[in-house]
Amino acid sequence: MKIIRTILLWLFALVITLSIARYQRKTGPTNPIEGKAILGQHTIDYSLERTHGGSDDHRILIRLPDIAITGRVFWKRYKFDEPTHVIDMESGGFIESSNDGHLEAYLPHQPPAGKLEYRVELSLGDMYVMLPPDEPAVIRFKGDVPKWALAPHIILIFSALFVGMRAMLSALFGLKVKTLAWVTLALIAVGGLIFGPIVQKFAFGAFWTGWPFGGDWTDNKTAVMALGWLVAVWMMRGKEREKSGRWWVVAATVLMFGVYLIPHSMHGSELDYSALPQDSLETFSTPILEDEQEN
Repeated sequence: MKIIRTILLWLFALVITLSIARYQRKTGPTNPIEGKAILGQHTIDYSLERTHGGSDDHRILIRLPDIAITGRVFWKRYKFDEPTHVIDMESGGFIESSNDGHLEAYLPHQPPAGKLEYRVELSLGDMYVMLPPDEPAVIRFKGDVPKWALAPHIILIFSALFVGMRAMLSALFGLKVKTLAWVTLALIAVGGLIFGPIVQKFAFGAFWTGWPFGGDWTDNKTAVMALGWLVAVWMMRGKEREKSGRWWVVAATVLMFGVYLIPHSMHGSELDYSALPQDSLETFSTPILEDEQEN
């Protein structure tokens, strides 16, 4: 009976963790904007990216059922007063293993944490449609993060959620919880406070942009979780306090759960273009065409 209970508690914690991981994947300002657009007799599926890693320009690709459709991209720097730039999309012909054609264009590479807002206009004769239909997509640029830094960060931070959920269940059922609390704190410390800043450095050029140096919510959320579990562990010090400290574990888990309900990268690092020398902005204005990239 004890073994069955243990297995069920771990399974329940796993279900909660996977559910939150799926929620994080589906929400937030860095997930693609996907939808369908109607142009004449055609239905066009589109996916507009909202994050770009690396040092190259960002490729926009729209699959089309009719190669007679033309397109343009309208873009400007996010939260920056400047005229809207226009790029004519190039026809890429037919896609391999598909009867669809496609249009493509490139948004110019931006400094780390730089953002562009953009929309795509597709035309067929005197008909046209805008993608997205309501407001521009906003894409954030970042540096290339190596897998050796990103993978441990993601694995450890979600492992902390998994073990933390299991710790809360143990606390609610009156089971031993101190070891699970310490493991949770260690996973947050290594995954969030060690690998997190390393990922941040590769992506945006700074190890920490949360409080007190900035307002990055991702860094601040990590700090809040670590502080919550540090308090929980402290309140369970000594055998005589372990029982009364269980509710601090529950509180730390609820706090962590609330943190994970905030979409990832919301209010993350953001470049202030007005703080850059104006002559340097020209470097990030002209898109590089595909044939120039290959030379």
